[in-house]
Amino acid sequence: MKLPQFGRLGRRRQVAVDQHIAAEIRILRETLPHVTGALVSSIDGLLLAYDAPGIEPETMAAMSAAHLGLGQQIAQGASQGEFSETVTRADRGYVAIFAAGPYALLTVLAGPELNVGRLHHEARPVAARVGDLVVQATSR
Repeated sequence: MKLPQFGRLGRRRQVAVDQHIAAEIRILRETLPHVTGALVSSIDGLLLAYDAPGIEPETMAAMSAAHLGLGQQIAQGASQGEFSETVTRADRGYVAIFAAGPYALLTVLAGPELNVGRLHHEARPVAARVGDLVVQATSR
């Protein structure tokens, strides 16, 4: 898993951020049955970290950011406030995108057997923690 350099973040601190984000993704995959992959991207579509075999992670990061833009427009157009999350159901599974603070997104890929309620319960706190890690990294 790789993260881009944030500001004047030292190499040791960068490695710690990488490891914490990797751990959050790993815990989510281990905790939530039927999750097939997860990635973290910037809101600009840059891949920050991933554990998602079988996909093009850079492409998925870019598409997640594009989906964020659409979700923001829909939420604002309906006067519902700021984007939080979206779940797309397809015939072979789910793609869920969660805001992870102001600078990042958590994208979760899962099979059709996924319990969507449990997805929300497990992924929201992970997205919040990842968002905090990215904010801390960008503010230094």
